[in-house]
Amino acid sequence: MKVVVTGAAGFIGANLVRGLNRLGIDDVIAVDDLTDGQKYRNLVDAGISDYFDKSEFYDLFAAGKLGHVDAVFHEGACSDTMEHNGQFMLEMNYRCSKTLLDACMAQGTRLLYASSAATYGGSDTFREVLEFEKPLNVYGYSKLLFDNVVRRMIKDAPQQVAGFRYFNVYGPYEQHKGRMASVAFHHFNQLNENGRVRLFADYGGYGPGQQSRDFVYVDDVVAVNLWFLEHPEARGIFNLGTGRAQPFNDVALASVNTTRSLKGEAPLPLAELVAAGLVEYIPFPEALVGKYQCFTEADLTALRAVGCNHRFTDVAEGVSRYVRWLSGAGN
Repeated sequence: MKVVVTGAAGFIGANLVRGLNRLGIDDVIAVDDLTDGQKYRNLVDAGISDYFDKSEFYDLFAAGKLGHVDAVFHEGACSDTMEHNGQFMLEMNYRCSKTLLDACMAQGTRLLYASSAATYGGSDTFREVLEFEKPLNVYGYSKLLFDNVVRRMIKDAPQQVAGFRYFNVYGPYEQHKGRMASVAFHHFNQLNENGRVRLFADYGGYGPGQQSRDFVYVDDVVAVNLWFLEHPEARGIFNLGTGRAQPFNDVALASVNTTRSLKGEAPLPLAELVAAGLVEYIPFPEALVGKYQCFTEADLTALRAVGCNHRFTDVAEGVSRYVRWLSGAGN
């Protein structure tokens, strides 16, 4: 099987390449932009058969110059929710994806692509239905625009097209993402650099650290993508989260107590971590007012309906595994 992974040196892409390798698939064409050369580290021990810069891949693929490709995992995108250049965002996240979709359909190639829970924006219901899709930024709109194109064509598509609305993904190989890296990643670094982790104080009707997200471990994201690879009859747009919202306090608790356990120290309840100055609440930033999702929780009805019954990792288990990985202590 020949597979393409766009955004292969990125966070989810790098994990997907390794997941494919574990299935015995190493004819993997990696596509990315290594202007940030340090991202090469995410591919050092990954099995790939070729590499193309994104600037040359799309034209070569559309022209059939790469031979028959069985499936494309399209993870490449601008994922910076604070990017306000709409022209750039739509070129990266919509036009590029549309061009790829057309080429896949023409060549008999299956397309599995990354959408985002940002498509829901200000909604309080997270189901793959138009009435609940209210993006708060141009990033969310760019993802929704492509999802809507897929909706119009998917019934008559000659082969599988599946989009995944990722919720708050965390896990190994996200270090290059800077401010867009997960809360768990930032907590690990804050604790090591400053001796404490920081959370938002009261905002949006939620108490300190009580804003809640659907945090999903990257291994689970990979597992669901690979389930669809093995089930080509499954098509559509699907939420990819755990189905359970958890407060940011839970992430802090797991981050700090796992770090403590690695030092031989006993875990503490949240109140004692706060009292000891290990968890700190800071004022909500003005720049995010009105643009921030205080609550997300994936409705998994559609995912379960096609037969994907994957069991998702909760925050306590997932963050603990991740902190151990970041610490070099394995899983």
